[in-house]
Amino acid sequence: MEIVSSNCASLSNYEVFEHLQKVKDCRPKHKGQLATITYETLRYLENTPCKEQTAQSIKECIRELAPFKLHKTELLMIINNPPITPLEIQFIVEESEERLTEDQVQEILAIIAKHFPHVIKTPPDEDEQSE
Repeated sequence: MEIVSSNCASLSNYEVFEHLQKVKDCRPKHKGQLATITYETLRYLENTPCKEQTAQSIKECIRELAPFKLHKTELLMIINNPPITPLEIQFIVEESEERLTEDQVQEILAIIAKHFPHVIKTPPDEDEQSE
């Protein structure tokens, strides 16, 4: 096999999920390795934030994050695993202390919460904590 373009594009989990759903729905039942890989990957992705994302929410989020001059890989990580705390932003954004102010980090978190509200985890009720 010849590799024509070794790094043509990076796909988000959402794009992979959507593509595998189409593969699963359009083709007759697969047998063997392709069926196993498709099934296992879909099973994994169903438990990630990408299941609740939409193409529109991703596009709008990326557009609103543009002023922060994040690298493509950083944007991809934010889309695949949306951070909910400033600490998570530090793990994702290279040299975040130099590139982003605390206010900018809060703005980024607000943008993420706006476009991906399903990832914001609410703290458990006090009743649940005491059990």
